[in-house]
Amino acid sequence: MTEQQIIQIKKSWRIFRQIDPQLVGGVFYDKLFKEYPSLRKMFKGPIEQQSQKLIDMLSAIVMHLDHLDDLKEDIRSLAVRHVAYGVKVEHYNAVGSALLWTLQQGLGKDWNNETEEAWSSCYGMLAATMIQAAAQKV
Repeated sequence: MTEQQIIQIKKSWRIFRQIDPQLVGGVFYDKLFKEYPSLRKMFKGPIEQQSQKLIDMLSAIVMHLDHLDDLKEDIRSLAVRHVAYGVKVEHYNAVGSALLWTLQQGLGKDWNNETEEAWSSCYGMLAATMIQAAAQKV
């Protein structure tokens, strides 16, 4: 990721974080389960709890974009836990698609090509790290 992409993500996240996390999570999971209904069975707890975890994780990532190495072990551990939940490589594309769509909906007029490229790059990097960690676990 470039320095400009990091700046763009942080700027857009400040705007996005003004939205109620429960609303964000509801929109995200509704989109995810509508497009990929088979994923619903992987989520055992209340969606409200999952929504808060999603926002907390994204906040931590955005906060550490300048030094993501600090989070590498947490990201790897998350990936290993996700293997136990049944997450497969193809699920990362589904989640990425739902996440980008949710960000676009929430940011509205503040969503543009630059923002989309920045978030796509960020998610791609995180997904690749998680996929690699999961593969090493298997």
